[in-house]
Amino acid sequence: MESSGDDAGPERRCVLSGERAPRDLLIRLALGPDGAVAPDIRAKAPGRGAWIGVAKDTLQIALDKGKLKGALIRAFKTSQIVIPDDLVQRIEDALRKQALDRLGLEARSGTLLTGGDRIADAARKGTVRLLIHALDAGADGKRKLDQLWRVGRDMEGSDLKGMVAPLSRELLSMALGRENVVHIAMIAPAAATRVSGALQRWQNFVGKTMGTGEPEDESSGESGFDVENEG
Repeated sequence: MESSGDDAGPERRCVLSGERAPRDLLIRLALGPDGAVAPDIRAKAPGRGAWIGVAKDTLQIALDKGKLKGALIRAFKTSQIVIPDDLVQRIEDALRKQALDRLGLEARSGTLLTGGDRIADAARKGTVRLLIHALDAGADGKRKLDQLWRVGRDMEGSDLKGMVAPLSRELLSMALGRENVVHIAMIAPAAATRVSGALQRWQNFVGKTMGTGEPEDESSGESGFDVENEG
């Protein structure tokens, strides 16, 4: 299953689509001793595993129609498997938790910044490697930080923008253990890769693209960039 000489890392094949992709973009399902199928988001569970590379809606249809069971029987080489009815939700919850845990770890490691003024300063200096906005961050605050990031990276005129995470400022604050987290800047390249990977895999599964999306109403959400007590 591993591909040799691939700079993107070892690949795996999705048991439903048949397509191959780097394992970090896929989701591993593990077979427990009792025959129960469970998500193995960190891909560390012992024994046989099967890889999924489709979005949740496609997976739910495959589960409802019995196609997933057939694919897993072939992958695990046994018919003694039990697939929980809420497998799709369990996967989504696990991906969400992994993303939040990763942000918390990076906060404790000192590889990220919060607070509009601190992020703005780092963006101007070109030291921001990844910019993340809360789902309910104000449009004006996002636009200002995005522009400073482009200036600092000497990419004015490009479409470089921060990721809009599917997380409210309340959830981001809880994950980082800080108050009123509206924007996050990753300042270490390796940390930026880890965080963007966790967030993107979650977004790939729920079938959405992380980005700024459609133009927003200027009045929607307070602009975190100007909040003095932002974490």
